[in-house]
Amino acid sequence: MLQRPYSLDVSAQLLRTQAFIDGRWVSAASTFPVLDPATGEEIAKVSDCGTKEAQDAVNAAYKAFHLWKSHTGKERSTLLRKWFDLISQHKEDLAKLITAECGKPMKESIGEMTYSASFLEWFSEEARRVYGDIVTSPAKDRKILLLKQPVGVASIITPWNFPSAMITRKVGAALAVGCTVVVKPAEDTPLSALALAELSVQAGIPPGVINVVTCSRAKTPAVGELLCTDPLVAKISFTGSTATGKILLRHAAGTVKRVSMELGGHAPFIVFDSADVDKAVAGAMVSKFRNAGQTCVCSNRFLVQSGIHDAFMEKLAKAMDAELKIGHGSEPTTTQGPLINTRAAEKVESQIADAVAQGAVIVRGGKRLEGSFMQPTLLSNVSTDMLCMQEETFGPLIPVVKFNTEQEALAIANASPVGLAGYFYSSDISQIWRVAEQMEVGMVGVNEGLISTAEAPFGGIKQSGMGREGSKYGIDEYLELKYMCLGGLSL
Repeated sequence: MLQRPYSLDVSAQLLRTQAFIDGRWVSAASTFPVLDPATGEEIAKVSDCGTKEAQDAVNAAYKAFHLWKSHTGKERSTLLRKWFDLISQHKEDLAKLITAECGKPMKESIGEMTYSASFLEWFSEEARRVYGDIVTSPAKDRKILLLKQPVGVASIITPWNFPSAMITRKVGAALAVGCTVVVKPAEDTPLSALALAELSVQAGIPPGVINVVTCSRAKTPAVGELLCTDPLVAKISFTGSTATGKILLRHAAGTVKRVSMELGGHAPFIVFDSADVDKAVAGAMVSKFRNAGQTCVCSNRFLVQSGIHDAFMEKLAKAMDAELKIGHGSEPTTTQGPLINTRAAEKVESQIADAVAQGAVIVRGGKRLEGSFMQPTLLSNVSTDMLCMQEETFGPLIPVVKFNTEQEALAIANASPVGLAGYFYSSDISQIWRVAEQMEVGMVGVNEGLISTAEAPFGGIKQSGMGREGSKYGIDEYLELKYMCLGGLSL
C-alpha cells in the first residue's frame, strides 16, 4: 500500500454519505467504510441500508412513476439536459471521487465523466423521439396503432469499475421514456452514485424518480434479491459478473421481469500479418491497460500471427516501458492505479503463476506489488489451455498466443462461453469483412482499441448478457410495445 496520505478535496455538497430515497437523504442504522484502494485508508462512512430502505425506495419510485410518466418527452428532455449541464460543470470534482474510491488515474476519471455525461446528453435528445407506429389494417372499419409506453420502476444495479458511467447509461434511458429508478451502486464505489443523485436534485428531477440505496457487501445479497423480486419492480438492468447475473436472472424469473444484462467478457485481440504494427501496439495499450485492465471490454486473449509476432512483441514491450507508470491515481504522471482490492490482485497473480508453470515466459512485469498493485505484465509462449486464456483476468496482464492461419485465430477467439467485445488488426479488406462477421461477439473493433460511445449499442452475446445500452436501441429496453385496435369506424 502507498503510505503517503491523499486527501479528497471536493465540494462538500457532492460528498454525500446517506442513501437517497424519495428526494430525501436517509441514514441507516449502521454504516460501512469506503476505502481508497491505493492506500487502504478510509475515505468515508456510508449508510448501510437493508431491505427496509430498499423497500422504501421501490415504493417511492412506484409512486413517482405515475407522475413522471405523465411528463411530456420535452419536459423530461429539459430536466435531463439540466442534469447533463451540472455534471459537466462539476466534472473535476466528480472525477476526484472516482479516483478516490476506485483508484483509476485522474486523467481516466475525467474521461469517464465526459463519457458519463454523454449518455445524459444523448438520452435527453432521444426523449423527444420515442415514436409509435400506424399499421395498415386488413379491415376497412378499424385502425391499428402501436404505442410505446414506459415499463415502470427499474432496479439499476451497477459495478465499481465505471461508478458514474454505468449509472447514467442506464438511468438516462430509463428517465427519458418515463421510468423511475432505484440504483444500487457497488459497495466499493457508492460516493459517485450519491454525488450524481445530489446533482439530479439541483437539476429539478422530482422526488422519487431517482433513488440510491447504498449497502455493504454483507447486505448486498438481501437488498439485491428484494430489488429483483419485488412485484412493484418491472425492470432490472445489471452490469457485473456472469455468475451474479445468473443469480439475478433466477430472482427475476419469479415475477417474469424485463431484464437487461451486461455481463463478463473475455475479449480476443487478433493481430494479422497485414496489420500496421504500430497501430496494433497502440490499440493493445489502450484496450488492455485502461483502468489497469479492469473493464469488461478489455482485451484478454492476444493472438498474433507468426509473421508479425516478433515485431509486435518487441514494440509492445518498449511501449509498456515508455508509457506505463504505477502510482496513486491522483498523481498526474500515473497511468496505472491499483486493482480494486487484494482479491483482484491475487487473481492476476495466480493466472501468471499458472501460465509460467506451464511454460509461458515473462517478457515484462510479472510481480505483485504492495497492496493491490500489480506490475503490468507481458507473457509470451502462451498456450490456450492456460488459466489466463480460459477466464477473464480483470487486471494488467497480456498473454500472447502465436498463430498461423486466420481459421486458427477465429477458432481460438470463438472458443469461449462469453462474447462481449473483440478486436483485430488487419489491412486486408476482404479479411476484415470475413473476420468481423465470424467473430462471436456483440461488438467488434477493427483497427481500433477503444470503441465505446453513447451513439453505438453496447452489449454482448452468449453468456455476456442480453439487451443493449446506449444508442437509439438502448431506449427500447425501458419501453413496452402496446397494440391498439380502434374498431367500429365508418370510413
